[in-house]
Amino acid sequence: MRIAVISDVHGNAFALDAVLADMRASAPDAVLNLGDQIEGSADPARAAALQAGLGAVEVRGNNEEKLWPGGRRSTLSVQIGAWLETQVPAETLAHLSALPLTARVGGVLACHGTPDSAWDSLLWVWEWNADGVSGYYRSRDPLELRADVEALTAEVVVCGHTHRPGSTRVGDTLVVNAGAVSDQVDGDPRARWTLLDARGGRWTADFRTVAYDIDAAVRWASVHSPFGAFEDALLRSGRFDGRGAAP
Repeated sequence: MRIAVISDVHGNAFALDAVLADMRASAPDAVLNLGDQIEGSADPARAAALQAGLGAVEVRGNNEEKLWPGGRRSTLSVQIGAWLETQVPAETLAHLSALPLTARVGGVLACHGTPDSAWDSLLWVWEWNADGVSGYYRSRDPLELRADVEALTAEVVVCGHTHRPGSTRVGDTLVVNAGAVSDQVDGDPRARWTLLDARGGRWTADFRTVAYDIDAAVRWASVHSPFGAFEDALLRSGRFDGRGAAP
């Protein structure tokens, strides 16, 4: 069993193009999409259509919850939401807002943040720097993580949200953060996805990194949206600092 996992596309059709080309060459048996599908400005309508065509098992991210009534609070979030409504069909927005919090494919449990919240994170905890603008993810307390994971009775728990790929074993469970297709946090702006592979009764995670045409993504955002400068800084730097808030 081979499962391709994508997460946090954030409306970046150009990063998604590269990921899908690499993913299809691996011939997965199934695809998981862990959410935050359209919240971005590098051709989100095409990004939405590409994801809809995958036939993936989908869960909602925290940015899908922003599509709920009253789900947007910050000024930037409200501005992006208003613009997305002019780009993405209403039926697509309704579909995304109604996605479940978790899903299972065999022994694999999928969620965006944690099984209980699309806003929390399973493997990592956001730590602010002294400037209050930048920060980084640190590991969760291992005893807390074990208590959370053991209750799930899964062979694999796979999540997204932190934009930081990584994995660990908790007892007999493989816990995986799939990383992000777009909007990186580690200074490497390339796109990410993960291939889960079960052989001989044991799951492994292969973390993939794919270059894509960042210039084209930024150019699209600059021509077609009011967020070109923001997208330029975010995509080229591979850092979340420009958001001024935790992802």
